[in-house]
Amino acid sequence: MSNLSKRRAGEVMGGAFVADPRPVVRDARVIGARCAACAYPSAPPAPWCPACQHREQHAAEFGPGGTVWSSTLVHIPVGRWKPPYALAYIDLDDGPRVIAHAQEPATLAVGARVRIIGGDEGGDLIVTAETEA
Repeated sequence: MSNLSKRRAGEVMGGAFVADPRPVVRDARVIGARCAACAYPSAPPAPWCPACQHREQHAAEFGPGGTVWSSTLVHIPVGRWKPPYALAYIDLDDGPRVIAHAQEPATLAVGARVRIIGGDEGGDLIVTAETEA
């Protein structure tokens, strides 16, 4: 039995390159691209626009703020993540929708404001709920 996993990015497995689908985070900003033709945002950058298939992309950064689109509390261990932990889809301000881990193990309300606090050692995006002033 092979110990290779198609869930591990960046290695050639079965003759096909498996790209890491997680966005890169630098200084609480997601590194991505914006289409030169239609301005569609993507993270991580793609070789062509997912919306119009135009090939020219411009480097862009998104965040650190965003709005929760959906959230769930996970009760099973996955990889190095021990339950419970929360995942959320976040619509970044003027940017793409990305998946992120919530800093606290609790679901985030749909429509709640969050901000990126960085990425962890495994490359996962981490967000925290914004507190009202």
